[in-house]
Amino acid sequence: MAVTSKAVPASLGATTESTDKRPNKYRQALPQYTAVAPFFILFAIFGAFPVLFSIWISFHSWDGIGPMKWVGLAQYQYLLTDATFWKTIGNTLIIWVLSTVPMLLLALVIANALHNATRLRTFYRIAYFIPNITSVVAITLVFGSIFSNNFGLLNAFLQSIGLGQVDWLTQPWGIKIAIATIVTWRWVGYNAIIYLAGLQAISADVYEAAKVDGASPRQTFWRITVPMMRPVILFTAVTSTIGGLQIFTESRVLFGDTSSIGGPGDAGLTIVSYLYQSAFIKNQFGYGAAVGWALFILIVLFSIINWRLIGGRDEDRLTRRAARRVERKIAAQNAKREAADVH
Repeated sequence: MAVTSKAVPASLGATTESTDKRPNKYRQALPQYTAVAPFFILFAIFGAFPVLFSIWISFHSWDGIGPMKWVGLAQYQYLLTDATFWKTIGNTLIIWVLSTVPMLLLALVIANALHNATRLRTFYRIAYFIPNITSVVAITLVFGSIFSNNFGLLNAFLQSIGLGQVDWLTQPWGIKIAIATIVTWRWVGYNAIIYLAGLQAISADVYEAAKVDGASPRQTFWRITVPMMRPVILFTAVTSTIGGLQIFTESRVLFGDTSSIGGPGDAGLTIVSYLYQSAFIKNQFGYGAAVGWALFILIVLFSIINWRLIGGRDEDRLTRRAARRVERKIAAQNAKREAADVH
């Protein structure tokens, strides 16, 4: 019996080969890459390039127009011996302590009050958050009139109760207190809203168990609320540290004259203000870049310190301890209920 074979048509063979060929994965992903490309292009131009260029010019002496002169680590060596730079570090840290510590404590108290409020919750949340979205320049101008030496509202109040006038904007501590007050007033509502979100994530069974055990509101706040809010407190402490070490607008608007950007005696001269003064007033862009990178190191250092003090290695241990405490209280509460049912 003869076996005959039929030839496969050329068109069918070509179709089979094209079907078996895998599609190009890069060509398929091209629309997705095209969609996200504008972000990366803008980030490379306005984000990555300025950062890398600031590192480069920190090793040069440059006035912004003429040719760059390579100086190596001379800018950083002078930075370590610059008395004004160390003074700005002291000013910044004092203002940071005067603003951050009261701000976070007050924000936690406000958040706890908002969490327990039964009426007008939405109104109070909006009212406390409004300062954060208000213009910093407008806020500083208002507080500048409040802390004015001659016609300030604060001095008028002090004189009305029989106290003497205080030169807030000419004394070193008065300047720091004025700047810290502006920072606190602006950011306390923002942190209170964050704390409120953390409080709402805590189970109500925890507070019910503490109430059954006879815990007072004060004990409940310090022994239950604060430990369970530890991650949120760590977040606000780190963000407040980053923002507090970058204070610029408040002192710049309070003392608008470029000849005394930090006020009398440079009492309000912060690190960022000194960076601005060096780069854009004295045209020492290389030294200004070195100040900026020194500020970056300080921010990283203080963020790590906050992490170790508030979070650290024992964070999981404290969380487990709090969870076991809550479980014991709930178990005791259930045991009491079962005993009551038996009787």
